[in-house]
Amino acid sequence: MSTAGLDEFLQARPRLYRIACRITGNPHEAEELVQDVWVRWQRTDRSTVADPQAFLATVASRLAINLVQSARRRHETAVGPWLPDERVASGPDPQVYAENREAFAVAVQLLKDRLSPAERATYVLREGFDYPYREIAETLRIGAPNARQLVKRARDRLAQEVLAPEAV
Repeated sequence: MSTAGLDEFLQARPRLYRIACRITGNPHEAEELVQDVWVRWQRTDRSTVADPQAFLATVASRLAINLVQSARRRHETAVGPWLPDERVASGPDPQVYAENREAFAVAVQLLKDRLSPAERATYVLREGFDYPYREIAETLRIGAPNARQLVKRARDRLAQEVLAPEAV
């Protein structure tokens, strides 16, 4: 095992977890997904990878989208309310921490309820990680205009929810 490969993965790991968590909406699935990224990274000929950070983010995004779209996932239902992972929102003030945790849970649930997996992925990559549309398109294997359209639809659906929650 190459130390350089391990160092690159460990450097990217927090970002990979955030990408996976935001797309899947589930911290446990996100953690498993990051482990899958590690396995794929170990099987990859890293001499052919131009940008390891982009490669790892792409793999995490694609695996998360595949997971969300999988038949297994579509047939599962939540037993109780989902709570975000404590690593995502923390602060020194317990009240701020509780408010952040609640706001994060509501935001993730809104993304899961209102957006398709493709819209969710493009929206998270654009708004959460400030990816350019070209990179989003390459990551998701779609055209840049399609990526722009998916982000626009996601923004419109989320704005619709904010403006008229009872009408949606």
